[in-house]
Amino acid sequence: MASNMRGLTQFIADIRGARVRELEEKRINKEMANIRKKFKDGNLDGYQKKKYVAKIIFTYILGYKVDVGHMEAVNLISSPKYSEKQIGYLAVTLLMHENSDFLRLVVNSIRKDLDGNNEIDNCLALHAIANVGGAEMAEALAEDVHRLLISPTSHNFVKKKAALTLLRLYRKHPDVIPAAEWALRIISIMDDEDLGVVICVTSLVMALAQDHLTPFAVCYTKAVDRLHRHEYAATYAYYKVPSPWLQVKLLRLLQYYPPSEDPNIRSVLHQVLQTIMNNSAEPSRNVQHSNAQHAILFEAIGLAIHLDTNSPLVGTAAVLLARFISSKETNVRYLGLDTMAHLAARADSLEPIKKQQNIIILSLRDKDISVRRRALDLLYSMCDVDNSELIVGELLRYLKVADYALREEMVLKIAILTEKYASSYKWYVDTILQLISAAGDHVGDEVWYRVVQIVTNTEDLQEYAAKVIFEHLKAPSTHESLVKVGGYILGEYGHLIANEPGYSPIDQFRILHSKSQFCVASTRSLLLSTYMKWVNVFPEIKPQLLNIFERYRHVLDAELQQRACEFYALASRPDDDELVQNVCEEMPPFPPRVSALLGRLNQKHGDTGDKRTWVHGGKEANLDRDVTKKKTLLVEPSGGSAPPSSDNQDIMGSLAGLDISGSATQADPTSENAAPRVAIGPSVDRWYDKLTWSAEGVLYEDVQIQIGVKSRYQGHIGQLAIYLGNKVPSPLTSFTTSIHVSDPDALSVTFAKIPPSTIAPRTQTQQLLHVECKKMFSTPPILSLSFLAGSHQTLSIRLPIVVTKFFEHVKLGQSDFFERWKLIGGPPREAQNVFPIELSPVGQLDLVKHRQVVGGHRLNVLDEIDPNPNNIVAAGVLHMSVEGKVGCLLRLEPNREAKLCRLTVRSTSEDVAAEVLKLIQKPLKLES
Repeated sequence: MASNMRGLTQFIADIRGARVRELEEKRINKEMANIRKKFKDGNLDGYQKKKYVAKIIFTYILGYKVDVGHMEAVNLISSPKYSEKQIGYLAVTLLMHENSDFLRLVVNSIRKDLDGNNEIDNCLALHAIANVGGAEMAEALAEDVHRLLISPTSHNFVKKKAALTLLRLYRKHPDVIPAAEWALRIISIMDDEDLGVVICVTSLVMALAQDHLTPFAVCYTKAVDRLHRHEYAATYAYYKVPSPWLQVKLLRLLQYYPPSEDPNIRSVLHQVLQTIMNNSAEPSRNVQHSNAQHAILFEAIGLAIHLDTNSPLVGTAAVLLARFISSKETNVRYLGLDTMAHLAARADSLEPIKKQQNIIILSLRDKDISVRRRALDLLYSMCDVDNSELIVGELLRYLKVADYALREEMVLKIAILTEKYASSYKWYVDTILQLISAAGDHVGDEVWYRVVQIVTNTEDLQEYAAKVIFEHLKAPSTHESLVKVGGYILGEYGHLIANEPGYSPIDQFRILHSKSQFCVASTRSLLLSTYMKWVNVFPEIKPQLLNIFERYRHVLDAELQQRACEFYALASRPDDDELVQNVCEEMPPFPPRVSALLGRLNQKHGDTGDKRTWVHGGKEANLDRDVTKKKTLLVEPSGGSAPPSSDNQDIMGSLAGLDISGSATQADPTSENAAPRVAIGPSVDRWYDKLTWSAEGVLYEDVQIQIGVKSRYQGHIGQLAIYLGNKVPSPLTSFTTSIHVSDPDALSVTFAKIPPSTIAPRTQTQQLLHVECKKMFSTPPILSLSFLAGSHQTLSIRLPIVVTKFFEHVKLGQSDFFERWKLIGGPPREAQNVFPIELSPVGQLDLVKHRQVVGGHRLNVLDEIDPNPNNIVAAGVLHMSVEGKVGCLLRLEPNREAKLCRLTVRSTSEDVAAEVLKLIQKPLKLES
């Protein structure tokens, strides 16, 4: 392009040829003056505008301020010529910030390029939106970008850029993107034939699913299917590793969701993970091949840990990780330690990790700081009651030589571990004071606040703490945080040791006051409060204390001066010991509160674009996170509620009445997740009602698709074959199926295999469902379908799985039947209703249909039981895997003259009786 614009080429050459900055500035000022004149005169053609805007862009890139050319850049965007449009877009993205007023002028031009059929214009517009990405632009153009992503006429590279543009907009302005509304349509693109499109859309789905777990839940099956099918073009093989980028993204995406309860999906995932681990068992000599394999392997290990820490896969992974943390390659050591920390944060048993404890401790002194940081995280996660003293001791020794970038985090972790796993008061106090002495400026206020809280709330600890802090204060140099702890503890509990040799009041005063000259004003204020406490309990040193107050009355610091004046006046009052005693009473125990230590530590572990699927700190720290994630899938999102705090088992926390979990308990959300809206219509209802008492038939049909059902049941187990037929001459692509069960504890419905993603033209595919009745249920499951057939289609229909499908026949004689009938008795274990019925064309009762309906509901029709031959008597037993068996008896008494029918159902369970009555009367009842 520059070769076609000789003026631009010459300008760049002049700038490069300038020997000093003054000459460069002179040349630029001259050119900018010329450009302003040309723009002011007007009458410039597209070529000239393009040339001058290009010079402005180059000047801006050099770092000079530019205040001209914005309007010309806006005009260039509307040019039909690619070269001019390109310069215009480049100028807009470089010269204008996201809140610039000029951006409002280009929105319509950008929308026009998005709507056009020229893919180059589409891409230029998408680049501009992604790079500028202001709130107004996002709100105005997000719909157009989404339309370009889902359009069947869009080129693959346009779809890729549209997906990444939406991802950029979502990360900057998440409220602008209606993620839940677009979920199914975006997920359907994960079945695209082009692997590049799939990779970009998966990146988008990963970001959206983290914040909208429920709407994007279908992506779980899609991800498993993609990993299992393992289809890829040779173009996407990286050193013979098939598309490692997509595999890593899919494996990470699966970790955002709780492990699936579907045995078929779990089996497929197990096969996928086993294959990955087998392929990566042998090291490769090629560095790039090895890097790609390791990227997939470590993500697969992370998923295996997420699914089940007790599985054989995790056992294999632990052996591999032990090898990796001793590797000569820095990257492999880093990933090995990080993944082992994940295992430590989830595993029930830490024994496999403890075998490598010496190697992990040596990793604290690795030459690479990133590896040292990961070793610190791992030691923090693998610490428990058995090895806490060893690990805390090693961390304290390493603290003295650790990098300054690590020290603050190390202090927090040592303080948390010391409190959490303290086996005795002595060890806790010795360790925490040693920590404060060694860490110096890296001890935050949260640490010494916490020490004060625990000592104040633990009476048995106070005397020992006073002695130990006194001994620490004898050191020649003492950090100010230790002086603060000493001032508070000796002020409150110094009288407990005052009668022992070496700890007299005057000794306490001298040692503490000798440190005050090196302290800042806030610490001196605390020490003055300590002296006031001593006025009350140590009258023998009152003259020395009054002398201190007198001296501080004349300091320049207002806080110190005011405090000293008040204390001096209070201590000088004659014969008024009661007032001093009331003012200087011992501090009461602190109320139960969460610790600030973990809150401070979590601030240091900020999330990046992809949120962490686990946190450092052992299994307990991750349990609440998993529970909250499961609840999020079962209930509507409630605006980022915090996970409930777990029970604190540490000795110090229980004695001090404090909780170091760092997470506040909140009420559990209770609103149920709304079921999908089912298809309705006379034909749909009629097909469904018939299938409740017949084993096979059509469940749904329209111009595009036909759904048929065949079923068989045995006890509490059932099998449902769903036939999906494509009636149109084009394939149904991105086919997605999911099952919604309102009460998973009562009814289990799972696919026998992962559903297909495509149904060929005018063909039929079969899907097998496994059904198990655990408890009594009344709401049928819902089958949700989505597919592409020109446009995106969604369909939700009820499956004919009702409680009567789990009945089995019972043979009873006349005497046995009526004996049990009377034994069950009337309400509430009896359900009865009288309803109108339809007669046959000749005016007779349709007894055949009555028998078919009752028998179709799997009740055994008993002949020669009732004296009236028109009456139907039946019996059955409901099988449930959790609640066992429930008997049910039925009597159907039609009346031809009144055109009415009385249906009576008795059962040992009133819920079963009511449900059977509702199901059987519906196909018999005459609709008015």
